Amino acid sequence: MSHPLSEHPEFCLPDWIPQPEQIERSNIGWLMRHLGAKPYHEVHAWSVRHRADYWKMAVDRLGIRFRTPFQQVLDLQDGIEQARWFTGSTLNIAESCFQAAPETPAILHQKQDGPILTMTYGELNALSDRVAANLVREGFIPGDAIAILMPMTAESVTIYLGILKAGCVVVGIADSFRVPEIATRLRIAQAKAIFTQDVVVRGPKTFPLYSNAVDAGVPRAIVLPARAKLDVSLREQDVSWNAFLRSDGPFDAVELPPHAPTNILFSSGTTGDPKAIPWNQTTPIKCATDAHFHQDVSPGDVVVWPTNLGWMMGPWLIFATLINRGTMGLYSGSPTGGEFGTFVQTIRTTVLGVIPSLVKTWRASGCLDGLDWTSIKLFSSTGECSNAEDMRWLMNLAGGKPVIEYCGGTEIGGSYIGQTMARPVIASTFNTPILGWDFVILDEQGRPSDDGEVFLLAPSVGNSTSLRNADHHQIYFAETPPGPEGAPLRRHGDQIRQLPNGYWQAMGRADDTMNLGGIKVSSAEIERVLQTIPGISETAAIAISDQGGPSLLVIYAVVSPSTEISNEHLKPALQQAISQELNPLFKIHDVVLVTSLPRTASNKVMRRTLRDQYRVKR
Repeated sequence: MSHPLSEHPEFCLPDWIPQPEQIERSNIGWLMRHLGAKPYHEVHAWSVRHRADYWKMAVDRLGIRFRTPFQQVLDLQDGIEQARWFTGSTLNIAESCFQAAPETPAILHQKQDGPILTMTYGELNALSDRVAANLVREGFIPGDAIAILMPMTAESVTIYLGILKAGCVVVGIADSFRVPEIATRLRIAQAKAIFTQDVVVRGPKTFPLYSNAVDAGVPRAIVLPARAKLDVSLREQDVSWNAFLRSDGPFDAVELPPHAPTNILFSSGTTGDPKAIPWNQTTPIKCATDAHFHQDVSPGDVVVWPTNLGWMMGPWLIFATLINRGTMGLYSGSPTGGEFGTFVQTIRTTVLGVIPSLVKTWRASGCLDGLDWTSIKLFSSTGECSNAEDMRWLMNLAGGKPVIEYCGGTEIGGSYIGQTMARPVIASTFNTPILGWDFVILDEQGRPSDDGEVFLLAPSVGNSTSLRNADHHQIYFAETPPGPEGAPLRRHGDQIRQLPNGYWQAMGRADDTMNLGGIKVSSAEIERVLQTIPGISETAAIAISDQGGPSLLVIYAVVSPSTEISNEHLKPALQQAISQELNPLFKIHDVVLVTSLPRTASNKVMRRTLRDQYRVKR
């Protein structure tokens, strides 16, 4: 039964209240004391007013290793849009991932039905050195783009860090993508090679990876076996993982300027190709700092977050855990069943990250019944709008531990709004802007509002300053109004509502980008695929949030006049096209047949009108 106040969190009592001793031993408690026992709201205000001081404190606190010390924390000579951080320095951010003692567990990992294995910091450092050394031996040079098309495994983390040590750039591609989507990302990033597996194993089934990479046109591949040995024959120019690892380390990581790219990630906009967003050597500092002060990740913590290197939370997890000297927990099977829950229990997880649709699946199936998750000190949720009742159910699994909501984006390297353990937590709301960030909410006329689109008060470490395939200024700054002190606001695209109690609630995307299962995709990408189906005249894809829960995909379809087809027959055809051409994780919730789509005077489809109509229809 739903909570009578679940749709009105401004009237809800807190679901979790921090005790003084909990704040005292937390990382945010340290910062409050460091600033002279300031209350949290003053700490946040200080972090925004004195951005350079905040980030200087953060890199000192985290022990970020600079080869050449920085001369200036923040340089605004070229304006807020082109802010430069830690100028004059050189570094390789991968080196900051190895500050824990070599014998400390870095990764606890398990393949489906296999034993739990441990990789120490020393082992991870040595193997990533070998990856870097062999990339150099193979002729790759700093700046070369190298893709990873793999599940989130101990090996993929090792490869990621090895590519960074070599000064090369990781191209993240989710292992669930089909050939056209892989090819698009390889083309945009100009990837010179790929690390991939032969197949992905899911229960008794296997799904191709290497053959997908070959069909996508990758020039070279290094191929790992999913089981004991390779299950495919390789092209002449490709090499197995074992054959690749010929040279030993150690390897002296390539030192680079702070703005040198580390990673190309993709985030769909409202036009064709996905935006290619470069992360640089400073973006991981944003990941680690957010995790330190908001998720309270500390040495000795075991952090589990089902994710992938094709989504920003994959790299985020690496830096958030390792720079904070914690331990990653990686489970290679599906996270939707009891086996994953047992893995979480067995490795004594302390921080567990989720997406709301995963929590909904757990709750509906009962697969976690009887497990002991009391080792967890907090959960964190991102990727979708969450449902308050699902989050309260999740909290109870660990004896009433808080869920830290975390909302941001690939282009800012983390979050702009979240929660702090220094304030009471109400399920499915946010109780603070992220430290170092602030924002304003504007209505459609550009006026301050309690319900509208979010605009960020830049700059922050981690926010992008360029795109590989689009005009950065046009997307994030063009025609935005000035902020409170006259500086240009940065467009973000989320719809946020401020509640009477001072907290905030996410209302989905203000534009036509949607989150499906924690993966961003544009309406245009989905509609482009559906246009290929015979009998379809045009379609509009929208996302609906069910009482604040995960986004549900709804397709409005106009069929050709000569076509006679029912909703029941059309839905499977549309779903098959999306699964084959985009991603099998994108599930259609409903199909609505209409004779025409509402359009503006300039002939743009009015998807917001369709969203409003669908809510009324329900």
